Amino acid sequence: MSKMMNAKIAAINPGSLAEELELEVGDKILEVDGQTPVDIIDLSFMLADEEIEMLVEHKDGQREIIEFEKDADEELGAEFESAVFDGIRRCKNRCVFCFVDMIAPKMRKTLSVKDDDYRMSFLYGNFITLTNLTDADFKRIKNFHLSPLFVSVHAINPAVREKMLRTPLAGKISSALDKLENAGADYHTQIVLCPGLNDGEELDFTIEELLKRRPHVLSLAIVPVGVTKHRRDKFPLAQFDKAGALKVINQVEKYREKVRKESGETFIYLGDEFYFLAGLDMPPAEFYDDFPQLDNGIGLTRNFIEDFKSEQVEYSGEKIRLAVISGTSISPVLKNLAAEEMKRNKNLTVEIIPVVNKFFGSTVNVSGLLTGGDIIDALKNFSGEFDGVLIPASSLRSGEDIFLDDVKLDDMKNFFGKKIEPVASGGEFRRALADFKNYSRTGFENSVYMWQSNAAYTKF
Repeated sequence: MSKMMNAKIAAINPGSLAEELELEVGDKILEVDGQTPVDIIDLSFMLADEEIEMLVEHKDGQREIIEFEKDADEELGAEFESAVFDGIRRCKNRCVFCFVDMIAPKMRKTLSVKDDDYRMSFLYGNFITLTNLTDADFKRIKNFHLSPLFVSVHAINPAVREKMLRTPLAGKISSALDKLENAGADYHTQIVLCPGLNDGEELDFTIEELLKRRPHVLSLAIVPVGVTKHRRDKFPLAQFDKAGALKVINQVEKYREKVRKESGETFIYLGDEFYFLAGLDMPPAEFYDDFPQLDNGIGLTRNFIEDFKSEQVEYSGEKIRLAVISGTSISPVLKNLAAEEMKRNKNLTVEIIPVVNKFFGSTVNVSGLLTGGDIIDALKNFSGEFDGVLIPASSLRSGEDIFLDDVKLDDMKNFFGKKIEPVASGGEFRRALADFKNYSRTGFENSVYMWQSNAAYTKF
């Protein structure tokens, strides 16, 4: 092997083939039938055969060749520390709006990883810029049928995109999309909209060019640029205000009306923040079709509202006072939902506490970027009484009860001596309001902020 890959096992599923083979957490799969897997995509194809010869390095350093037979559709049943064994492919752009470059100093290193890996795009919906793909990558996309992918377009005009991503490779976006389509891949797209850069006429041009690429282009999300107080880049970058947000909504609406008449689908979706800024209600659920970019914050609020309303609950009957933590953008929506619930349940008192983000700056108003420190300060300054607290699950690290500033949820609970529970969906929110005493959330899948260098922010 020319390069050591790290296909390190993190968990073994009970009753699985991996357990039968006596594999253990910490073991590494080095080769399958003489080939070295570079990621779980490779490994899946290699393990599709019925007769397997696998080279394993056990956690004690000893190597063993394991030969076994399996059914063609039988999975190994092991989970790995990373989906890519040769390391995440890092972003080489220097985007003027890069959110990773706007995080606070001395935060944990994993938050500074700039992911621009097409494999993570296929597996997890991460957005990529296509500036680091080689001909071999496009060939692999074709051979392994890696579709759909998620592409950060931002602008089709080569000069504008080069200016935004600050690399000459960014200007080749049209030819990169051609190669992607020739490889048989469809893709979702996004635009991080920056006032004075890719809005106005440039936005019109980008939308029109992407519409021509349908049906390969499956959807287009337009999100406003986010800026934190920790941004050190000298490039001037403005944010949208109410008038600017309303202008974008009206500009995009003419395209959406045309597409809906032609295909019955919306296709172009605006980030929720545009509607918050403009002071408008969220579009109805049918406007978002099947919510193709929910993890990008598109339609997240509407989805939350519909999930809340559809949840069937039984009220506990006990008097309870709850404090509900939220970002400042979503707080009016939560207040309305809580008010409706208090009308149905006279024993319930809810106080929504919109938390100003002191850690990243007040312009960052989404719940997913709230820190433990800011939440603690908000609760300490709250003058009312409360029996328990609900916090946004999106403010916690995926799979762990830890906030972005490394404050632990258990420490917060101990500090206040109260029951504090995360909620991720509208249904969970309503269940927690109906019977807080027995409510407990287990599992935090898909509740984490999508931390990407080329995206804005998600998770309201």
